[in-house]
Amino acid sequence: MAKLLAVDPSIWGSPAYWDAIGEAAALIRAGGLVGFPTETVYGLAADALNPAAVARVYEAKQRPLDSPLILHLDGPDQAHQYVTVLPDGAARLMAAFWPGPLTLVCRRAPVVPDITAAGRDNIGLRVPDHRVARDLASLAGTPLVGPSANRSGRPSPMVAAEVLDELGPVIDAVLDAGPSQLGMESTVLDLTVEPPLVLRPGSVTVEELRRHLDRVEVAPATTGNRHRLVARLLLLDTKPGPAALAQAVQLAQERLAGGTARRVGILALGDIQPRALPRGVHPVSLGHDLRQAATRYYPALRELEAAGVDLIIACPLPRHGLGLAIMSRLEKAADEVVRL
Repeated sequence: MAKLLAVDPSIWGSPAYWDAIGEAAALIRAGGLVGFPTETVYGLAADALNPAAVARVYEAKQRPLDSPLILHLDGPDQAHQYVTVLPDGAARLMAAFWPGPLTLVCRRAPVVPDITAAGRDNIGLRVPDHRVARDLASLAGTPLVGPSANRSGRPSPMVAAEVLDELGPVIDAVLDAGPSQLGMESTVLDLTVEPPLVLRPGSVTVEELRRHLDRVEVAPATTGNRHRLVARLLLLDTKPGPAALAQAVQLAQERLAGGTARRVGILALGDIQPRALPRGVHPVSLGHDLRQAATRYYPALRELEAAGVDLIIACPLPRHGLGLAIMSRLEKAADEVVRL
């Protein structure tokens, strides 16, 4: 079982702080796997330049070998070591968003192993906005791969306990520095094409990117890995707002009455009044704005699964700002889309 290494970012510089991170870094240098905190979600760290360690990441996560990993650096000055060239606009974006939840995809340098890049010519890299993550990379003396610390497709973990529950038997340690703050993974921006293409919407919004680049496009939400939830997920294709919640409740009643579901979860933005809901319906609010929804998204999915629902009905969110990132993930998770 993985060892839990508690680290308090507020005591940076103390012996206890460096002891925990030093132990984790030593494991990484030895080819081990360590769950670690970032500002987005908890990641699974390994030496990005060690093919055997990277292979363990794919195996632990049950991740397809054709799904490339992202390099996590301790500072922007390292970027040039792992790419052949930094494209136009990269310096502006690094200055604006690093450290932070933006991954830049560039042409990879030969030092990056094929397995890390899933055999592709490109590699993504970012500098996390979390002191523990950067210090871990610094002490390890190598860039880290850092995919979410869960089985591939499962809801991403935001606390160390979720990493232990899911991957504890197959990894070496987890650095526990408290909850992650943002909840949405990094935005992945491909700078090898023109115009630059958002491959994965995330915590840096498209609107923010467009303040620094003349033009940015967004790839269809069908790209990437879909969630694998215990419950089926049904996504409503309708206008966001209170009417969508009423439609979700009605649909839940129909599925319960028809016997196609025994317990239905409803996922929506804003207030949900439990007393107005029929028996067998478990409501979970994503909060009152898109920032709260981003933080609540993965915990809400885990809450619904823990409640024993066999069907989740998700109400749509506005497709702007962080809403685009959440909707992208809902579309990948959906087993069924109901157009109303």
